[in-house]
Amino acid sequence: MSTGCLCLLASARSGVRRLHWRAGLGIGRIRMSRSASSGPGGVVNVFDRVMKRKQKNWAAARLEAAHYDYLREEVGGRIADRIFDITRIFPLMLDIGCGRGYIAQYLNKETVERIFQVDIAENALKNTVESEIPTCNILADEEFLPFKEDMFDLVVSSLSLHWVNDLPRAFRQIYHVLKPDGVFIGAMFGGETLYELRCSLQLAEQEREGGFSPHVSPFTAVTDLGNLLTRAGFNMMTVDTDEIQVNYPGMFEVMEDLKEIYGNSDGSVPATFQIYYMIGWKPHGSQAKPAKRGSATVSFGDLGKVNEFVPEAKRKGKT
Repeated sequence: MSTGCLCLLASARSGVRRLHWRAGLGIGRIRMSRSASSGPGGVVNVFDRVMKRKQKNWAAARLEAAHYDYLREEVGGRIADRIFDITRIFPLMLDIGCGRGYIAQYLNKETVERIFQVDIAENALKNTVESEIPTCNILADEEFLPFKEDMFDLVVSSLSLHWVNDLPRAFRQIYHVLKPDGVFIGAMFGGETLYELRCSLQLAEQEREGGFSPHVSPFTAVTDLGNLLTRAGFNMMTVDTDEIQVNYPGMFEVMEDLKEIYGNSDGSVPATFQIYYMIGWKPHGSQAKPAKRGSATVSFGDLGKVNEFVPEAKRKGKT
């Protein structure tokens, strides 16, 4: 059940790049704009959010749009798995950059009772997949969340935050709208994403033009995510990486260099997507706390002697 209950669109700042690709992964020549400006706090706006909205609307309106969603479907399922690993019921969940609802479709009412889905593209929200969970679709920019403090029990985001201009601010907003003891579960593209394409384009352009320009969006390093989440206020964090390789049956002529270098024996062309998964909790008094420094009664040096501290009957499995 999906209902559009609110329509909000925050104003987007002028950006500095125009990217063109039908599936929204950020492939294309970067064009520097004369209207480049700094956002709040002096942060340079790397992405043109107005152009990004147009691109996502165009992609979502295509008749075969679902045909290109295989990667988002896969990552959405993996985020859902992480939600199921948490043994609690979430009364209200927020999905930031939901697209067509790639996470909600895998969830059930026994885990999440209600969902707010936010996206910058109205065409994506008009074509969300069905879910058994009551869902409210909201048109808003992921960079400016229109929600009050301590509102959601769970916030998720799948393959959307790599388009945000100010990632530290985005994490602070997520922290702001989470209730105490609420959890954020997100997925972003990692720095090794599409390395086959980037290397092939750089080599081809270097050979033909004597230099090269960036063609793929910049990605956050995994070493930075933990620090950014900590600065936003999260605790009990985990960050892990995964790689998904897609083998395409063919390529356009402009991708011939990619095929020559990385092509498979069956003629297909591989593309690797590195995914960062992150989990962070908003602090609450009920959460477990680390023991005070120096409070341990056994040192690491004594771990080899652990059997000496266990009664013999228990070592043999006797009561």
